[in-house]
Amino acid sequence: MSIVDSQNSMGKRSSVMGFFRAIVSSNVFRSLRWRPAAAIAGFVLCIIVLAAVFAPWLAPQDPYDVSRLDLLDSHLPPAWLADGDVRFLLGTDSQGGDLLSLLLYGLRTSLMVGVLAVTVSVSLGLLMGLLSGYFGGLTDAVIMRMADIQFTFPAMLMALLIGGISKSLLPLAVQDRYAMVVVISALGVSHWPHFARLVRAATLTQRNKDYVAAARLVGHSHVSVIARQILPNVLNAVFVLATMDIAFAVMTEATLSFLGFGMPTTQPSLGTLIKIGYTYLFSGEWWVVAFPSGLLVVLLISINVFGDWVRDYFDPKLR
Repeated sequence: MSIVDSQNSMGKRSSVMGFFRAIVSSNVFRSLRWRPAAAIAGFVLCIIVLAAVFAPWLAPQDPYDVSRLDLLDSHLPPAWLADGDVRFLLGTDSQGGDLLSLLLYGLRTSLMVGVLAVTVSVSLGLLMGLLSGYFGGLTDAVIMRMADIQFTFPAMLMALLIGGISKSLLPLAVQDRYAMVVVISALGVSHWPHFARLVRAATLTQRNKDYVAAARLVGHSHVSVIARQILPNVLNAVFVLATMDIAFAVMTEATLSFLGFGMPTTQPSLGTLIKIGYTYLFSGEWWVVAFPSGLLVVLLISINVFGDWVRDYFDPKLR
């Protein structure tokens, strides 16, 4: 290796090390050092998210591949118990499916539904809140009365209503195929008023600022003022609420699936696995319901604890 190549490689190495040192010494890591619970929750959450993203590569078995299922392997306990099989670390279900693989794919489905449902809620809430707060008057009255009417219904009941109507309109043959779309839409529509009220309150504060008045004076359109001046100043609060709302979406999806209004058994989610495992709980096969329930609890606690830290970090009054 030439001297120039050696110097280049050393320079790249030092730049990478400098990058990681900058991250570790940043305000985020300094804040997390004072909140060990939030740091642990963030670490656990990262592991869970990575496991869900790389589920096709981490799972020992593809739960969607029926040809790989063997009924002779059904109802096996975890590998460390008597009669366990080393091929199935967490045991198997009634079809002989590997429970670890089902957990990874179910976790992936639950997180995907949660993130996409919150995306729908944020999109609707941002649009309605910005329009309501910026224009005021009749627009504000109509949008806020819509939100008030929806607030009279619990989010779970609204999601059940939307899911039930969608199922009645869709043909039976395609219900399973569009189940995820229906659940995401139901959860997204049921929770947009929370974001709309938050964005409206922030917009009412921002629209009277000098920089917004200056943008209007120079001839910027309403769309330009909203998108360039107001929207960036309300995103922090929306991001914090969205982080914590993912836990609500995941929990609601699990509840809907447990009640039979969420994901079908052909597309396993944590709620579906809990529903299936509950039927075997009193027969002694506790692992079928215990592991999905435990993973759901760990996921929700991690999101909530980490979300509390995110809220405190982005709130200047608490710094």
